[in-house]
Amino acid sequence: MQAYERFFEISDDFRSPYARDRDRIIHSGSFRKLEYKTQVFLNQEGDFFRTRLTHSIEVSQIARSISSHLGLDESLAEAIALAHDLGHTPFGHVGGDGLDHQLKKKGFSNGFEHNFQSYRVLTALEKRYKGFNGLNLTFATLEGILKHSYPYKKSFLPKEIDKIFVLDTHPSIEAMVVDRADEIAYMSHDIDDGINSGLISFDTLRQSELVQEVLEKVYAEGILEDEDEMFRYRFSSHFINHLVYSLLDYSRERVDSSSILSATLPSSSPIPIGFDEILETKIKKLKKILFKELYQHKEIVRKMYAGKKAVEGLFEALMEEPKMLPKYYALQLELRSKHRVIADYIASLSDRAAMGLYNEIFGKI
Repeated sequence: MQAYERFFEISDDFRSPYARDRDRIIHSGSFRKLEYKTQVFLNQEGDFFRTRLTHSIEVSQIARSISSHLGLDESLAEAIALAHDLGHTPFGHVGGDGLDHQLKKKGFSNGFEHNFQSYRVLTALEKRYKGFNGLNLTFATLEGILKHSYPYKKSFLPKEIDKIFVLDTHPSIEAMVVDRADEIAYMSHDIDDGINSGLISFDTLRQSELVQEVLEKVYAEGILEDEDEMFRYRFSSHFINHLVYSLLDYSRERVDSSSILSATLPSSSPIPIGFDEILETKIKKLKKILFKELYQHKEIVRKMYAGKKAVEGLFEALMEEPKMLPKYYALQLELRSKHRVIADYIASLSDRAAMGLYNEIFGKI
């Protein structure tokens, strides 16, 4: 595989560069905060439901397994997987939408985008060294977090990014593996959490041909749906295995023929990691069912709406009175634009910290 340059000189280490990236991510404050950031269900609703932290760990496990079987670098895939959601705001995508809306409403056209925010967390906002900002990660890890699977030409990117990355090419194949591992993980655990919460049922999910195929594998083990927890566990296991084996069958030959140096693949080149056309269609149909029946369920929408309003309210309040910022961010006002400092602070908050601050300022939501 191509040797990637590092941004700063690093003395000898017993770990590989990508294993070192993984360890630095795991020990970062931003990674720990993922424990209290929403995936779909708010953390305070119970200790069963997935958070951004447990989701990132599950994505990492799937990506490592796929990378191992395809002869790729497991540590690189693991590092990208663990860091891929670090830029998310509290309350998931709706929190990011709220922050993006507020920034643009104030005239800041660049707005907020969580992929680029993840990159900023790792290169600027985390402070672990005296001489420079960020976690001092490798080129390949940072590129994978920024691009995921596709070229990443965005109007809001600073010009210096063009000098670091070739933005109109695909990232590493390990990054592509993480992108599909992310998809496998969130479909699986959202079904599990949705069934456990009572917001969706297997009766509804049977509209999906893919779900029907997986259910047949569970029934073949002699497990009945009234064995609730065991049934859900076996469904999740078979669901993940079915998609992982299908991905491996489709991708193995294509990875072998790609010469692995995917940074040389132009934007017009097909992605070598994925599923056959029939399975891709089944996955799209399942996603539509999950969107309609789970993500748009009134209970989810109500809580996410409250979270979005909390993010928007905090931005308004802190723009009007930035003296409410913690000391570190208050000092940053002398170095960077006020709107971006406030956005970075809000994005760094966990769900409970954001809601707690909102309630302190405005009264209980």
